[in-house]
Order: sequence, then C-alpha cells, then structure tokens
Amino acid sequence: MSDPGTTRETHSAPFSGFASGNGAKLLPESVFLENEPLARKTTLGVGGSARFYAEPASIGDLQSLLKEARRRAVRVLLLGRGSNVLIPDEGVDALVLRLQQPVWREIEQTEDGRLSAGAGVRLRKLCGEACRLGLGGLEFLEGIPGTVGGALRMNAGAMGGWFFDLVDEVRLMTLDGEERLVPARDLHYEYRVCHELLNTIAIGAVIAAPVRENEDAIRLKLTEFQEKRTGAQPKESSAGCIFKNPNGDYAGRIIDELGLKGRRVGDAEVSSVHGNFIVNRGEATAANVIELVRVLREEVRRRRSVSLEPEVLLFGGEWREVL
Repeated sequence: MSDPGTTRETHSAPFSGFASGNGAKLLPESVFLENEPLARKTTLGVGGSARFYAEPASIGDLQSLLKEARRRAVRVLLLGRGSNVLIPDEGVDALVLRLQQPVWREIEQTEDGRLSAGAGVRLRKLCGEACRLGLGGLEFLEGIPGTVGGALRMNAGAMGGWFFDLVDEVRLMTLDGEERLVPARDLHYEYRVCHELLNTIAIGAVIAAPVRENEDAIRLKLTEFQEKRTGAQPKESSAGCIFKNPNGDYAGRIIDELGLKGRRVGDAEVSSVHGNFIVNRGEATAANVIELVRVLREEVRRRRSVSLEPEVLLFGGEWREVL
C-alpha cells in the first residue's frame, strides 16, 4: 500500500482528473494515487515513483483505467509483489497497476478438480491451498516470492519445474480492456517469459488437475523445498536471481568461481551466499545495481567468454538501453 501520509483520491468524484474527461469513476475500495513511491513495494527496495498508481478493486475498474490510459496515451505497467524487478531511480512516467485487492486474490477448486487462482494470489498461498486440498505437484513453487500473475509473465520456475508445466488456461485482459480465456497450449512461453503477456495483463489462471496425494506427504515436500531455498539464498533485500542461467551452466556458479562474490557498488553488493543475487545493504540505488550488473557482465565476458543476460526486469525500460 502507499507510504504513510500519502493522500488518497476521493472516488465519489472522477479520479484525479485522469479519467475526468469521460466521467469514469472507481469504486471506493479502489486506490488511485499520483507520484506514488514504488521502492517499498519491491523486494529490492530501490527506485523512484510512478506518475500514476492504481489498485483496482474490480474487473470494471481495471477496464476503466485501461481505457482511459489508452485514450490519454498513458503507458501502462504491471507491478506484482515487486520481486524480480528493478525500478529506475527516476521512476516511471506511466500508470502502474497492482492487482492485490481481494478480487484478484481468490482461489477455488473447480468441479473437475482443477484450481482457479487470481493474478494477485501469492505462490505460497497457492501451495498452501493445494496442500489443504490434498493436491500435489505444486511444491516446487514454495518460497518463490511472487504472485500467480508474475509467475505467468515470467514462467517462474525452481527445482527443475516451470509454472507453465501446471497451467491449463490463462485469463488475461488486453490493454483495450477486453477479457479473454486462452488455453496454455495457444501461448508461446519459454525460460523466463510468456510472449503474449508482454503486452497484455494476466488476471488469473486455471491450474491443471494436480495429483491427489496425502496432505502430510505434500507438507513434507513443501518443507523440504523451503529449507533448500532458505539455505541457498541470502536473507538481505534482493530482487531474486539477477541473471538468467546460460545454456548448460549456472550464472551463480560462474560468478562464484571468478571470485566476484562481495563485489560492491555503493550499497549494492553481490551476495556472499549466492553469486547470482545482488543485495541491498541499506541505501543502494538503482544506478548502483545497474553499474554492478555491468561490472559482472564485463568480467564474465572477458574471463569466460560468456554473455550473461539479466533475468530481473528493468521496470519500464530495456537493459540494452543502460548496459
């Protein structure tokens, strides 16, 4: 949510002039803010503000925001839980949408045994609900600090599994406000990307009927995955793995072998626990992180002839523009 002291809009009137041109209004539960700081909404804790920021409380409000953004030629960006993203220090001149109101966090089991989950559902909650229902196969998601929407956008994965291994259908919305239900087989996804979701908004997913298992057995697997992740990753603020793994190798292993753990720019530092994590030692800036990414890429390219590509998204921008 917003920082203390931030003024919220009164939704009985058109919101902040942004949509006043066509008289659109938001529900009282929706949030609409201007010049909203984003750093605290991310796991790394750096970056500037959004020109416009909204948390729509309904499908209708999301459609209203998208249509007005299109009418006014305002760029639209999606922010989930804030992991796997780097917010630029200068912020973003855009409407930033966050699907974290209750309507986006609903989970239910369908009549045919599948799971339907909104984009705002945290992956840990999805795992917990599947465990409660005695449905196995989702355990590898335990501990990934993201939401269903982010997992779809990035085809999140861990421990040899990918999110799209589980997905039957994706509920999405175009930037024109049109809802669609798309079979996963009709989407084009690969390591850390679903191409159709680069220019649309995932609002939910239907998970293929998981394997029915004993709840205690599932809970044991969840604990094992969580312990593996906890022991192998830093506790300090980070955005997750900073680089994609190159073919046949691991970015963290290469960085470790080259003695680059502990390399630092300002308060951005390569973790001593895992070489593929950049942590915030307290007062890091996005510029610090970008410079450290540049240093690591140059060292790895020079000494190993390997080109590491960032996995973390440069929010609202392209890495090629800054590296």
